[in-house]
Amino acid sequence: MTLLEHPTLQDIHQARERLKPHIRRTPILRAEKIEPAVGCQLYLKPETLQITGAFKIRGALNKALSLPREQIAGGLIATSSGNHAQGIAYAARMLGVKATIVVPVGTPKIKIENTRTLGAEVMVFDGDTAARWKRVCELAEQHHYTAVHGFEDPLVMAGQGTIGCEILEDLEGVDTVIVPLGGGGLISGIATAIKETRPSVRVIGAEPSLTPKYHQSRINQERTSLPLKNTIADGVRISVPGRNPYPIIEKYVDEIVLVDDEHIIAGMRTLAKDAKLIAEPAAAIGIGALLAGSVKLRPDEKVCVVLSGGNWDLSELAEIYR
Repeated sequence: MTLLEHPTLQDIHQARERLKPHIRRTPILRAEKIEPAVGCQLYLKPETLQITGAFKIRGALNKALSLPREQIAGGLIATSSGNHAQGIAYAARMLGVKATIVVPVGTPKIKIENTRTLGAEVMVFDGDTAARWKRVCELAEQHHYTAVHGFEDPLVMAGQGTIGCEILEDLEGVDTVIVPLGGGGLISGIATAIKETRPSVRVIGAEPSLTPKYHQSRINQERTSLPLKNTIADGVRISVPGRNPYPIIEKYVDEIVLVDDEHIIAGMRTLAKDAKLIAEPAAAIGIGALLAGSVKLRPDEKVCVVLSGGNWDLSELAEIYR
């Protein structure tokens, strides 16, 4: 993707209308039991309850539904550690076209199984995000597939931004929204929806301490690539900030906080015990940030944490809960 492109508020509103018949409007849940541990009024936006178990269906489906049918007739292709894969596979099945997904080595088995169950062909590829995207582009050219990037595409970002609209409508007086920060597509869409509608609402990105690419980029005042370290939060394990999300995040995201793996795990346990929600590590990072005291809050502050997905191997979840 060569052009720098940003979704507008109008793009996000159009995405809402496009997606309305096809996705689940996830609820806002008050998490009273967790509030004493985090020191605020806590609300959860559980995209774990989305049709594919993660928010990624919003962006994937918005992109697919925006394209002319003849353009996608050859099929869709993407690279993903699992949740974007399932979103693309779902969209392709709904539209009756082929889906091919290139996944990294180490992708949780449940994400691969779910993607195959939706009818997609899955190819395991040993390489970082850039190398996998290069492979996707090669395959797209060879087989006339349409490539859909998980976080650089403005229509994908617009689809994710519909979460921000729902939060503003369903949680009156929300003060702060905390969003997992991986490639940057989710927070770019949400931050655009929120800041262009209600600029006073604070938007915070939660990023793993082991892959602090956006945090470091903000310090350096330029996009900064870092060595890829093996955080438990596979869904946000990316070494370089997204080219298109980066300027949106610099414009609209008030703060970026870093979260250690131990606090991410504590977040997963807390969500299971006190909110009865299964969250994968990337989804629990916002709760981890709050448990670690990384965000300054008032006791009366209304905080909404986006839980991005719940697709993780049950045996590994059991080990964490144990």
